[in-house]
Amino acid sequence: MMRDIVVIALFLAPLGSAAAQRRAPRLSDATLRIGDALQITVWRLPELSGEFVVAPDSTLVHPVYQAVKVAGATVPIAKERLRSVLIRYDQDVQLVVEPLFPVTVAGEVRQPNLYRLREGTTFAQAVALAGGPTDLGRLERVRVIRRDSTMVINLGSEYARYESLSVASGDQVFVARRSSFNILRDVLYPLASLTAAVAAVLAYSKQ
Repeated sequence: MMRDIVVIALFLAPLGSAAAQRRAPRLSDATLRIGDALQITVWRLPELSGEFVVAPDSTLVHPVYQAVKVAGATVPIAKERLRSVLIRYDQDVQLVVEPLFPVTVAGEVRQPNLYRLREGTTFAQAVALAGGPTDLGRLERVRVIRRDSTMVINLGSEYARYESLSVASGDQVFVARRSSFNILRDVLYPLASLTAAVAAVLAYSKQ
């Protein structure tokens, strides 16, 4: 029950702050990369709608879209390139294009995996989508590897500081493991047992 509350809180908290959403930088001006995906919705052409991955040759994995190079282009430019192909099927074509970024969420989460996340997805939401932290997960120590840099963010006590920070393409998010060390179990109890064993040996040797 408590775990479900944590997951819901992680996912919904960013939605409750309109100011934070306004502060969050949009990534539409970022160039698309191989491995990204585009969610394309074409009005009246469902067979050309769906989620399509940017292939190693910079095009989209689809028989129609494979003629369109999108890697290295911004989303608005990619949209216009797609439109130029779709007008062959509908002169008044209307489409919506949304980028999806590959993000690895791993470590102490319940469903570690590679996810393709929508623009503006926060790190808290990414962790929530991965099932939330395990019982040993440390939300106050979430490591983010972004291309050639690494940062550690605190989604626990310092959540407000990072609530507007969004994931980017290729991010790797690792929830750290809480130490299971227990001084009573791992130090005092074994020490007491060792002391008792030594005492028993000494007592036996005096017999």
